[in-house]
Formats: sequence, C-alpha cells, structure tokens
Amino acid sequence: MLADEAATAAMAQRLAPLLRRGDVVALSGDLGAGKTCFARELLRALGHSGEVPSPTFTLVQVYDLSPCPVWHVDLYRIATPEEALELGIEDAFAEAIALIEWPGRLGVLLPSERLDIRLDFAGPEGRLATVTGHGGWRDRAAAFVAGLRDSMA
Repeated sequence: MLADEAATAAMAQRLAPLLRRGDVVALSGDLGAGKTCFARELLRALGHSGEVPSPTFTLVQVYDLSPCPVWHVDLYRIATPEEALELGIEDAFAEAIALIEWPGRLGVLLPSERLDIRLDFAGPEGRLATVTGHGGWRDRAAAFVAGLRDSMA
C-alpha cells in the first residue's frame, strides 16, 4: 500500500539501485494512479536532476544517464504494437533501462524478462502497488518487495 506520493517516491528510490542495462519496468494501472509520478521519481533516483515531462504526447523521453540511458515510454496513444517498433523500442530493450507506461499496448512485443508494477486506486488509503517479476526478475522482485516491507514496518 502506498499512502501518498512520498511513499511512491520511496518505492522508486528503493528500486533504482537494482536496475541495470536491458531491464524493462512495465508500469500499468488506472489513469492518474501514479505511473508517471513513479517514473519521475525513479529517474531522479537514477541521477537525473532536470525536468521530467510526461511522455504522453512525445511518446518517448530518453535520459542519458550513467551507466546507461533510460527510456521513459508512454504507449497510451499507440494503436498497434508495430507503432512501438517505429519508436525504436527494441533499442531500449537492448541498450537501456526501459520504463514503459501502458505496456499492454506492446502485445507480443512486451519482453518476457521484466518487472511489472501495477498501481491501482485503493480509496482513501492511497494506492495499491502490485509487483511481479518475470524471468530473471523473479528473485530480484522478491528481494525488492521484501526490502519494501521491511522499510514500511
């Protein structure tokens, strides 16, 4: 449970040190549930100090960070998975960290090796974050979730 924006930021800050080149973080959930807020805080935790606009209209924002670039992608406005290929998203999967909002729009192009983070409204209590690791992310996700629980205890 994420009680507020500060809790969302803390979750992103705990994830940042675990990320490496080739990682895909798939952010899903309702409109306004905090996907862009999470991505913004994650980018800050990875070392970006400038503005972090939502990529809703540009579709992709690339941040040249060390040790690798970070692609923040919002697929809300694409109609087919092939449109994501036109964005060069395969380059992000191979050479960067990819933060993808609305990952379901990728269909079969969504990498099987990824971390899924779903943010849903949970009434006055805040937002519910559901974290699921796929492939090599299974153990890393379990450690991440355990660390989150410990920090909230």
